[in-house]
Amino acid sequence: MAPDFPITDRTRLKRRPQRGAYDRETVYAILDAGVICHVGYVVDGQPLVTPTAYWRWEDRIYWHGSAASRMLAAVDGAPVCVTVSHLDGLVLARSAFHHSINYRSVMLFGRAELIEDADHKRTALNAFIDRLFPGRSQACRESSDKELAAISLIGLIIEEASAKVRSTGVVDDEEDYALPVWAGVIGTRMTIGATAADTRLQVEPAPPAHAAVYAENSALDAVLTNCAIAAGRLGK
Repeated sequence: MAPDFPITDRTRLKRRPQRGAYDRETVYAILDAGVICHVGYVVDGQPLVTPTAYWRWEDRIYWHGSAASRMLAAVDGAPVCVTVSHLDGLVLARSAFHHSINYRSVMLFGRAELIEDADHKRTALNAFIDRLFPGRSQACRESSDKELAAISLIGLIIEEASAKVRSTGVVDDEEDYALPVWAGVIGTRMTIGATAADTRLQVEPAPPAHAAVYAENSALDAVLTNCAIAAGRLGK
């Protein structure tokens, strides 16, 4: 694996530095467990943040949208900040001040680039499909040139990154442990719902293996991580 990300003024955690991490393994694991990011950028002096689907392919992340997208046109060649976060628990302390949450988060910095090379674009978009459903890009119809032209694809080489994680229990002031107040952690997770086959299928209704891994009630972040491993991209 490549060296850790450099610790810079933008990524250094100043409060609770013990929760910070700058190694690629931690950063990539948090990225590979998610599918929605928030992209921060500036247009005509106005700061904007846009939620969008993303994927990691080696040392880049990508996101895409309509070729007419104002956001995608605005970020081409511009510095951007991208964040991803997961809520893992609600922490109830004995004092109001010490209530907290457990979470995993990543903040990335880099310069966005509009991908115009057709082969790069097609390969990266297929990687998105395979990142979610390993092998599916070979099972479905390939995008036509017209369809590819209707999509804008942005790539970002991750130049700076930091992860911040809280995974501990209740931390109260010592004198508050004697209070008759319930305290603890309520775990949270996003789970997968029921699968519904399309009504116009020309094949058997049972989902193929790359879709069946999204089993009902499974934790989404765990399934996404396993799909990243199956796609051969976790930890690269």
